[in-house]
Amino acid sequence: MIRIVIAEDQRMLLGALASLLDLEEDMQVVGKASNGEEALKLVSLHKPDICIMDIEMPVKSGLDAAEELKGSGCRVMILTTFARPGYFERALRAGAHGYLLKDSPSEELASSIRSIMAGRRIYSPELMDEAYGESNPLTEREKEVLLLMADGKNTKEIASALYLTTGTVRNYISAILDKLDVSNRIEAIKRIKEKGWFQ
Repeated sequence: MIRIVIAEDQRMLLGALASLLDLEEDMQVVGKASNGEEALKLVSLHKPDICIMDIEMPVKSGLDAAEELKGSGCRVMILTTFARPGYFERALRAGAHGYLLKDSPSEELASSIRSIMAGRRIYSPELMDEAYGESNPLTEREKEVLLLMADGKNTKEIASALYLTTGTVRNYISAILDKLDVSNRIEAIKRIKEKGWFQ
């Protein structure tokens, strides 16, 4: 019997997923969580074989919880609406065994769980195209500048925080806008969030 914990903040979807998987003869849902924090507690309590997680949940995201479960013996499958390259990269780093989109056919979910339990990794084909087609073009320093911009810091404050001159910071900002193909800071922050590149 494959023991499963599901973490999903939309109650109706959580109930539907649990009912769907409980219909499978070789599967049993042993816990239902509405956020990553609850998921970690249920995994610790029930010692399931696999935890199916949404990404964007209150209290603790599915990716944060997946990172904490790395090496715990509980496999993690991400089930999300978001085909964002940044999320996918982070899920891979967290050791997720699967990453499926919620619009996948329902029978694919059970067969993917069985494949993961057999030692395979299952990733949605759309993600593979996205992930390998595009990666974050910013350097580590440019990412630092952008994070400070997202925190509402002005050029002078960024320069002070990173021990740079304001001229150097302006050069970094210009390079960021150029690489992301946007015309201002707000658009740059929006673009990086859309791609899921904010870590």
